[in-house]
Amino acid sequence: MTLSIIIPVYNEARTVAEVLRRVHGVPLSLGYEKEIIVVDDGSTDDTPFIVESVAREISLRLFTHECNRGKGVAIRTALAEARGEVVLIQDADLEYDPREYGILLAALSAETAAVYGARGTKRYPKRGFHFVLGARFLTGLVNFLFGVHLTDSYTGYKLFRTEVLRSLALSATGFEFEAEVTCKLLAGGARIVEVPLAHYMPRSVAEGKKIGWRDAWRGFLTILWVWYNNKEWLSLIKTR
Repeated sequence: MTLSIIIPVYNEARTVAEVLRRVHGVPLSLGYEKEIIVVDDGSTDDTPFIVESVAREISLRLFTHECNRGKGVAIRTALAEARGEVVLIQDADLEYDPREYGILLAALSAETAAVYGARGTKRYPKRGFHFVLGARFLTGLVNFLFGVHLTDSYTGYKLFRTEVLRSLALSATGFEFEAEVTCKLLAGGARIVEVPLAHYMPRSVAEGKKIGWRDAWRGFLTILWVWYNNKEWLSLIKTR
């Protein structure tokens, strides 16, 4: 089994080298091999040069967008090239720790389409109240409309069966990917399992956090859109 680790990158010169080295260095359990796919989404800082430099040290596949097209597009670019049976999204900052990979993989069973790493309710100094409130509100809306009990639908750590993810006909361009992928999975009756993260370390806006209230609004509209059109996705979802 191969785990394809998708890393969308946009202007992360400060952290991307360390993230890539951590991803490369972390051991995988359960007999998994590792494939690292980086998509530089039109970075305007030194990110492309740093990634190319690290690529001389470790094995990775690099794809480049000439201009910034959004996280959702970057994920789809990598997904089309993924060779693994399982896909994991890894942000290029240091908020999520690759040491959690084993926990996520262990929770993936034959009946599970996706595993989410839940950030929990712990207070973090750099995780602003509006970020927490927005994530909880959107998760609550997903739970209400789709009749589930998720705690963190907007986590950046999501693990999928590749064939399931490809079956969803994703169209989100930005951070609303988090809402779209969750709602389309649930609309098709797919099973999502959550596991608690032990090493989540959020960063502040001053340190480069990019998600904002406009992304929350797009997420809100995406949730409503998928819910309203959910019958269409019942015939598209593929679960095992």
